[in-house]
Amino acid sequence: MKTFRTGLALAAVSLIAGAALAQPPAAPSSSLTPPPNAPPPRETAPGPLAVTVEANPGLMTHTIYRPANLAAVRANDRLPIVAWGNGACSNAGLLFSNFLRQIASHGYMVIASGPLNAPLPAYASGRTTNPKPDGSVPAGQTKDEDLIKAIDWAIAENGRAGSPYAGKLDPSKVAVMGQSCGGLQATWAAADPRVKTAVIWNSGVFVTAAPSPGGRSMSGATKDSLKKFHAPVAYFLGGPSDSAYPNGSDDFAKLTTVPAFFGSINSGHGGTYQHPGGGWFGYTAVKWLDWRLKGDAQAAKVFAGPDCELCRNPIWEVKRKNM
Repeated sequence: MKTFRTGLALAAVSLIAGAALAQPPAAPSSSLTPPPNAPPPRETAPGPLAVTVEANPGLMTHTIYRPANLAAVRANDRLPIVAWGNGACSNAGLLFSNFLRQIASHGYMVIASGPLNAPLPAYASGRTTNPKPDGSVPAGQTKDEDLIKAIDWAIAENGRAGSPYAGKLDPSKVAVMGQSCGGLQATWAAADPRVKTAVIWNSGVFVTAAPSPGGRSMSGATKDSLKKFHAPVAYFLGGPSDSAYPNGSDDFAKLTTVPAFFGSINSGHGGTYQHPGGGWFGYTAVKWLDWRLKGDAQAAKVFAGPDCELCRNPIWEVKRKNM
């Protein structure tokens, strides 16, 4: 009976995927509304650890997501460090709270750019946020360097006597991640030699350079930044309706030396961050980090091998290099 039910479930997924492919692709958009042919949400269960979200007096420009019980962190399972950049380079530390809590619940120290008490931006209600007409960057925007600032602070706290994080973090396991504009920040920050993996969500460097009218940019990432990747990188995009899909696809095509994974699901630019447990993106984020930072061989099977889990799932588009 279990095999029969599993077969029905896979058949249903195949039918959904087939129906989606039969429809003409939506034009690329930065809308956070999923396309009409998006696959159904995946409910991803939280990890085993309770999570605390906090502001630290030494880093009030950022928001920290970490396991609540630091006393339970032992020397052999210290927390990897994940620096996160928000979409639109927003300074709202709670903007991706659902998604980042999911990661932290699996034993990670996630540091998001933006204060804990910052108001959510307008686009969190479904509206897009763009640079001002005069080309200046909107107030309250984060910078590329904020990801490096998070890494510097975490490593310093790990070694500082009296810090609640002393001996609890693992400076040898560092990731940079971000969504949309935050993905550009992660692209820029991935050049840091301490970074062991970069994960780019709904993002990619613009194929054609188009400086804003005032000549200012929200990120310093360029196509040349891709040449500075020195560790495994993953791109997770929202299908052809995602405004970042052409840019992320082009970035992936230009990578030649580092292990690289490309995964796209038809969720649009808004991804699945607000689905239970972050949905598919919450699931793949944890599995990628577990593989690349913790050496989890089971997690690797989601992405690697001739019969990888996402490779077999018809709702995912998958490409791989040097893996």
